[in-house]
Amino acid sequence: MWRATVEPGWDLDAWRAQARAALVADVPPESIDWGGRGDGLLAARPIGDAPAMREAPRVGRAFLDLARHVLAHRDPGRHALMYRLLWRVVQGERELLDFAADPDVRRAQQLEKAVTRDAHKAKAFVRFREVPGEANSFVAWYEPDHFVLDLVAPFFMRRFAGMRWAIVTPDRSATWDGTELAMGGGGSRADVPAEDAGEVLWRRYYASVFNPARVNPKAMRAEMPERFWKDLPEARDLPRLLSEAGGRVQAMVARAPQPSRSRIPAPVFPLPPTEGLDGLAAAIRACRACPLWQPATRAVAGDGPPDARIVVVGEQPGDEEDLTGRPFTGPAGRLFDRALAQAGIARGECYVTNAVKHFKFQQQGKRRIHVRANAAEQRACRPWLERELSLLRPQAIVCLGATAATALMGNGFGLMRERGVWHPGPGGVPLLATVHPSWVLRQPPEAGAAPFDGLVADLAQVATRLATAVAD
Repeated sequence: MWRATVEPGWDLDAWRAQARAALVADVPPESIDWGGRGDGLLAARPIGDAPAMREAPRVGRAFLDLARHVLAHRDPGRHALMYRLLWRVVQGERELLDFAADPDVRRAQQLEKAVTRDAHKAKAFVRFREVPGEANSFVAWYEPDHFVLDLVAPFFMRRFAGMRWAIVTPDRSATWDGTELAMGGGGSRADVPAEDAGEVLWRRYYASVFNPARVNPKAMRAEMPERFWKDLPEARDLPRLLSEAGGRVQAMVARAPQPSRSRIPAPVFPLPPTEGLDGLAAAIRACRACPLWQPATRAVAGDGPPDARIVVVGEQPGDEEDLTGRPFTGPAGRLFDRALAQAGIARGECYVTNAVKHFKFQQQGKRRIHVRANAAEQRACRPWLERELSLLRPQAIVCLGATAATALMGNGFGLMRERGVWHPGPGGVPLLATVHPSWVLRQPPEAGAAPFDGLVADLAQVATRLATAVAD
């Protein structure tokens, strides 16, 4: 009898090392104790001591993905189950995972489904609390059914890239310092603050969007089991909201119908000009002038020195900008930086912003695909751009893309027709429009370097104009 030990039990690499050692030694599943409980004179020997009989076989990504999820389950038989499947695949049942009626495959899929559901609930029910005395630092306590923290930590890293956070569970912890994700040992609820100041605001918001007409207590408890309620601030108000639902529905029915408002109200600028760009950025982050703020992570205000010689206006934030809160940090931004450098312009000379301040996207699987803001959404954002320009005194304005150009020059402005041509912009500041860097990235390979070189040539005109102004 052989003994296989996987530490920690959910770690795919640890299980693979033991499974590989067993496979190359040609050890069948029934000869391995995956619990590692053998002792005494007749104790099972470690599988690492087994002699190699052949080369390690390879399996596909689908098997490894299945194993990664199954191993995150708490079922004590999961290691043996996955080795049994692996053994059968290596012995010739190459299409085994496609046979859903097989008992081993069916059991593995059940475990995978349970883990996937638990991971989804972790993404939905983790609640961060601010760490007292530490700016932009948050921590959350969570009790999953299974060992899912390693699976969901990368999601939180991408979703909350701009803040420092930690998630503590009884078995495992994850920490993000803004640069690196680290996994560590488990903790207890005492490691996390009981509440923070933001929870009062969150509970008030949750109560305001609670729809009594759609209350289905049975379905709600199925999606949000009561065992999670103790760690959810809004759960304190659920009994009251549920008890009041019937009366609120009757009041809604009795209320006279109101015509819908087709106009999107213009945003209110609550800050005086003396607050400057920092105050404006705070106001932009609080903007609710159009629906784009709801799915986005945050509004992305402009970035750059207040005495910038050049104002660069893009179209709207992308996926990375939405997560970081800074404009032009994604693939298009990196290409733009290269184009600026080749044109002889330092990024530090530029104030970079967008005509639309929120990321509009369509979810496709795990990816968020950019969608162009419509006319109403662009119109709602225009006062923010005008306010930014009023606080700056640039010597040139550069519009990247049609959305930026029409925001400042009107709907009749043809980008490709007027590209690379100087125009009097807002306040008489010289304005030049060119293609957006994302347009360059979308060009087919056969276009070669011409699209990028054209962007560089347009930007070089800006550098030349500013150099001439200094000489004069």
